[in-house]
Amino acid sequence: QEVDHPMMRALRLPRGTGHSGCEWRWRGARARCLAGESNSAGPERSSTEAMLSFDRQHLWHPYTSMEKPLPVFPVTRAEGVHIYLEGKEEPLVDGMSSWWAAIHGYNHERLNEAIMSQASAMSHIMFGGLTHRPAVDLAERLVAMTPRGLDKVFLCDSGSVSVEVAIKMVLQYWYHAGRPERNKLVTVRGGYHGDTFGAMALCDPVNGMHAMFQGVLSQHHFAPAPCSSCGCAQYDKDGHRRALGLVGPECHMVEGVSDVLDKHGSEVGALVLEPLVQGAGGMRMYSPNCLRQLRELCDRHDVLMVLDEIATGFGRTGHLFATEAANVTPDIMCIGKALTGGCMTLGATITSERVALGVSRNDGVLMHGPTFMGNPLACAVACASIDLLLDSTWDWKAKVRAMEKQLFRELVPCRALAPEIVADVRVLGGIGVLQLHEPVADMAGLQRWLVDQGVWVRPFGRLLYLMPPFTVSPSELSSLTTALARCVVENDTRKFLVKG
Repeated sequence: QEVDHPMMRALRLPRGTGHSGCEWRWRGARARCLAGESNSAGPERSSTEAMLSFDRQHLWHPYTSMEKPLPVFPVTRAEGVHIYLEGKEEPLVDGMSSWWAAIHGYNHERLNEAIMSQASAMSHIMFGGLTHRPAVDLAERLVAMTPRGLDKVFLCDSGSVSVEVAIKMVLQYWYHAGRPERNKLVTVRGGYHGDTFGAMALCDPVNGMHAMFQGVLSQHHFAPAPCSSCGCAQYDKDGHRRALGLVGPECHMVEGVSDVLDKHGSEVGALVLEPLVQGAGGMRMYSPNCLRQLRELCDRHDVLMVLDEIATGFGRTGHLFATEAANVTPDIMCIGKALTGGCMTLGATITSERVALGVSRNDGVLMHGPTFMGNPLACAVACASIDLLLDSTWDWKAKVRAMEKQLFRELVPCRALAPEIVADVRVLGGIGVLQLHEPVADMAGLQRWLVDQGVWVRPFGRLLYLMPPFTVSPSELSSLTTALARCVVENDTRKFLVKG
């Protein structure tokens, strides 16, 4: 029976009005949206079809057109490295870690327990004027595990927001130092730092995802991108890992940053970049030696170094943080993604006492305070995820190294087998990349084919890549690499990769 309540009368619309002709009714203890005739799930449709129809018309998915949306696949649950779809008996093997965050896989008992235990005490409390044990415990862990000297922790909503906070730290540091003109940043092409406006201004201005916004974004200085593979893992025919090389002869990144600082150093406040691996901007992998040289340049020009470890942090490259490979300490580090094991959104910007005191000079305060800053649920599960990663009962470094070796062995042959399709193969830690000569021609068709093969892989642009959970088994990893190899080698799948 319909409940006659002032709130429901205010919400109620007659059929056929509004964009979707929605009518709100109160049934029992819940309100549901009854779509108009155009959205109606008639008796011939299943509930899944009705859900997907509503999704298609009303939900805007990431990087997707509302006019021609890419297909979506309805998930019922996820367990370990498996994703279960409605109407599909066999699960998919996850090769994405939910955009590189779910390093322990899904539905992990210890992470679930941390969330439920914290929820029974408090799910959220404002962080202004208050504190709580989960936030303090998380800060203690982050100070202990990040490079020495990074000991001031700002907890925020996500990785992208952590970059915004880092930019504010840089600008306020130089403002209070009496050098407000040092309000420009230098970065490198091919980078990706997030979708918020400050972070977008640091993404590749030409080939990145935000070129259309260039007229309204802050203008910064860009040096050349690193060469694609001077930091890739290499194994000999006996399976022994070779030492990572020095700067490749075609890598002009360090020289380019040096030129920018020589010409514009007086207006540059910081160098911002992703250490060792560029993420969504192109998956380029560069040598630790490059990072050491860039640290030296920053010191020489008195420029702060901001390292974006959002994608690389928490073991993905084979090091707890990518900075360890080069033995450098940034002035500011940004983290997110795997911080909570992929369970909840959370980021952190971690900086040195020098920067923190500089921002605080002359009664200064850091001008940022998100509503959900230091959320107790997120902090609690982040603590559990870190403890799980560092648990002495397993060797995560050996696991990631084994993943790297297998990715190298099973992906590298693709270049020789399909040289007209595959331009490069790159592997580092738990990351495997096939770079194509051309962008994928039929992304929707390729996505459906991959699902039919029993794997979840989300290509973008010219890249077919894998970043599976660390809990993936060798056979599960092989199912992922086999799908990518078949995709580029077999004739009946090349139609998804090549136009015409």
